[in-house]
Amino acid sequence: MTKTEPFDAAPFLTSPEAQAELLNDALASGHAAYIAQALGVIARARGMSDVAREAGVTREALYRSLSDEGDPRLTTVMGVARALGVTFKATLAPSRI
Repeated sequence: MTKTEPFDAAPFLTSPEAQAELLNDALASGHAAYIAQALGVIARARGMSDVAREAGVTREALYRSLSDEGDPRLTTVMGVARALGVTFKATLAPSRI
């Protein structure tokens, strides 16, 4: 029997551009769980301890809030975004134009 393990994209997201592309895809989906997961993958790619410190939360709390079962507070999301050096920008959805 072949044993498989869950895929972790973090080791492959080595450039800020690739990380931004993942986050943009998650944001475009509108799914909160995917956005939190993408932030978690990017944080692991950059170093979870460093991101947690810059975001003002513990590493354990950051892992927990960005996990599949997590539901991060907006303050956590904004702190992680600041630590990652990314910003969010609102645009009108195509159906609203």
